[in-house]
Amino acid sequence: MINKIRILEEFLTLVKISSPTGNERQIADYLKNLLTDIGLTVTEDKTGESFGGNCGNVIAYLNSTKANTPTLLLSAHMDCVNPCENVKPRLKNGMITSDGTTILGGDDKAGIASILEAIRIVEEKEIPHGGIQVIFTVAEEGGLNGSKYLDKEWIKSDFGFCLDSSGNPGKVIIKAPGQDNITAKIKGKSAHAGIAPESGINAITIASKAIATMKSGRIDEETTANIGIIHGGIATNIVPEYVEIFCEARSCSPQKLANQTKHMSDTFSKVAIENKASIDIILEHEYSSYELDTSSQLIQIATEAIKNAHINLELAATGGGSDANYFNAKGLPCAVLGVGMSKVHTTEEFILEEDLYKTATIVLELIKSCANKVKL
Repeated sequence: MINKIRILEEFLTLVKISSPTGNERQIADYLKNLLTDIGLTVTEDKTGESFGGNCGNVIAYLNSTKANTPTLLLSAHMDCVNPCENVKPRLKNGMITSDGTTILGGDDKAGIASILEAIRIVEEKEIPHGGIQVIFTVAEEGGLNGSKYLDKEWIKSDFGFCLDSSGNPGKVIIKAPGQDNITAKIKGKSAHAGIAPESGINAITIASKAIATMKSGRIDEETTANIGIIHGGIATNIVPEYVEIFCEARSCSPQKLANQTKHMSDTFSKVAIENKASIDIILEHEYSSYELDTSSQLIQIATEAIKNAHINLELAATGGGSDANYFNAKGLPCAVLGVGMSKVHTTEEFILEEDLYKTATIVLELIKSCANKVKL
């Protein structure tokens, strides 16, 4: 039932539209016009003003044609990581890539294209459906900002799906971690490195000692930690007085996340004090974990839809965050669907042509399955 020629052309059009994080104006305008033409009521919120972006989330709604059915959210993000300017897609032997100088942008324009195609089919074939809400978010790649700053009053759905995961179509993410950011600012004492190094307190050395004794990487099956960025020093002949270290911790367990964050901040503080340096620790809770009940209506609908699409179902956990973390935190049960994108965030990114068709088919079956359910 999916129009393969149309969705392929739509995807190739979408990836050519420039949409770096915080600068999604061009694609937002394109999608607003397109959704209006399909028949949805379309608006845009003011989320961009919260973080310095040039546009907000695109929010659209298609009224139900069946009474007492649940309203379904379908979501994908509009932004891409760099380099995403002047994307030149290539199709060869069923595989879509860029020309190798940029990313492709399947993350997350494959999700957008699949949502658009499924809704077009629903309208063209006059398929009965419940309410359908579409939210195309901004700045997901910059810290989930579109969903983070979305006013929950905009959410009119009972549950939803974000089309934003690698892995084959049929993969459903039901468990994801929360994340804390840890910033350590260590201040020692500068001195001439050749004449009087003993008069200085080397902030970088202190940071190194702390990191060397800190648990990081894979902590356990649901917890990770990473030392991501270090800034410090101004010259090789000066004992560095100041250094900043930017870190993160993630876990599907809130208690384990709290424990790992405390361990990292305590380690920095202990080593700094032992070496007569001052330290400032900044902790930021980025987003919370979620775990969906496999007996919930949301997962029952996903299971039914994927089965009806004749695709293998995989219920999985992930170590990454997505807009679904914030949707769940705002009270909207939301799972993430695999769309087949591979090697994302690299110039080697690709997606199989067939996976576009499979994902759109799953979305169509989700809509049809919701229409056969009673709103709880």
